[in-house]
Amino acid sequence: MWTFARGDLKLRLTLRVAAVSAVCFAAISAYFLFEADRSVHARIDRIAEISAKTLELQQSKIQWVNNPRREFPDLEVIAASVMMPGLCIAYRSSGGDILQRFCGGASGDSSEPPQAFAAFHRYLFNPGREAARPVLSGGSKVGEAVVWVDPAVLTTDAWHEAGRLMVVLAVALPLLCVLVYAALARALRPTRLIRRGLERIAAHDLTARLPPFDLAELSAIGNVFNQLSENLATALAERKELTRRLIALQDDERRHLARELHDEFGQSLAAIRALAASVHQGAAQDCPALLAECDSIARIATAMMETLRGTLFRLRPPDVEELGLAASLQGLISGWNGRSRGQTRFEIAFSGNVESLPAGIAGDLYRIAQEALTNTAKHAGATRVVLHLIMREAQTMSDGGSTGEIELTVEDDGRAGDQTVKSGMGLLGMRERVAGLGGRLSFEIGPSRGSVLRVVIPLAAPPTQGAEDRANVECAA
Repeated sequence: MWTFARGDLKLRLTLRVAAVSAVCFAAISAYFLFEADRSVHARIDRIAEISAKTLELQQSKIQWVNNPRREFPDLEVIAASVMMPGLCIAYRSSGGDILQRFCGGASGDSSEPPQAFAAFHRYLFNPGREAARPVLSGGSKVGEAVVWVDPAVLTTDAWHEAGRLMVVLAVALPLLCVLVYAALARALRPTRLIRRGLERIAAHDLTARLPPFDLAELSAIGNVFNQLSENLATALAERKELTRRLIALQDDERRHLARELHDEFGQSLAAIRALAASVHQGAAQDCPALLAECDSIARIATAMMETLRGTLFRLRPPDVEELGLAASLQGLISGWNGRSRGQTRFEIAFSGNVESLPAGIAGDLYRIAQEALTNTAKHAGATRVVLHLIMREAQTMSDGGSTGEIELTVEDDGRAGDQTVKSGMGLLGMRERVAGLGGRLSFEIGPSRGSVLRVVIPLAAPPTQGAEDRANVECAA
């Protein structure tokens, strides 16, 4: 049976139905041809029996009237009643000689069948075989009545019959295909709804549901689809809540660690610097040889203090709620430019009203940008890194609210497709934050070289006061 890699189901089923119908039609046609051949030979056998009985009767009359000059055999009487195109009736004597024969001619409008069909028909049916019945007189055989049909006439009739069947097939099979295709298209029309539902699920729209269908099989698929959608929505909501809690716990732990470092380690470094300054003053009078070691201790403590400040800044960034997301990101970029000492140039660009973001989303975006810049600085080996924050507004919805999205991209000109960045813990943390916000994160190859980290987070603004008033009025009505 025909199969297609990516064929249309309706077409495939229609072709299979057409193939089965053609086989059935061929079987029916063969049955009719065999039945027609059997009917012809049955008629020949009956004519042979009638002819033999008639010739026996003629022989009896000759003996009864004692008229040996009466003509025998007289096949004209028999031929007048049973003759048909191509039929031959003959009398064969006991010696094997044909004493008399009558044959009907072929139809005048008969066309010759193809030689291949004629050979095939002769092979299957042997149309030239004859039917012979003995003619008895006084209990002894005096001859035979022989009947046969011209093979060319039978082959021509079979060809005409096959032609009529082919015409019926040529008309009926396309009509059947059209009707089957239309019926299948109507029956499978709900699959479009199923496909659209799957596309919505693939687009992270877990509110997609399928209506009940007339077909039991499609209804079962719809029920499983709806249950799966509900389970996915529940699992995603639980995942978002768990991610939110994990991120909150991580931020609390960072704040606690930053506080401990500031209060304990920072104070210890400050004490070391103070002791180094005190020893420096005493050594200046009593032991000048220790001045170099005192200065070295002070320099090391100062360097550790600078390192600690950078660590504290990464653990506990400036309050985004107070400074704003734009100012916080600009400070982050300035810090990286200072630490890179000109080896990597960090740039930032804004589009849209980024300051209108909710505080929670702004804080997560800052953490995502911070982690992305850290990964890029550590692994990409780039000379230029550009952070771009784009705020997009969408059209107002019917309820008065509006939907939009915020896009954060970090593009560099370093090594493209670095596996360390893709599989590291930093990217995993960013994915968790983006998943908690219901957004999308992608890691792509840059247009020329390097890589692009892209984060898109959907935003939904609350409905306006006027829309709320209208909704209240409608509910009251």
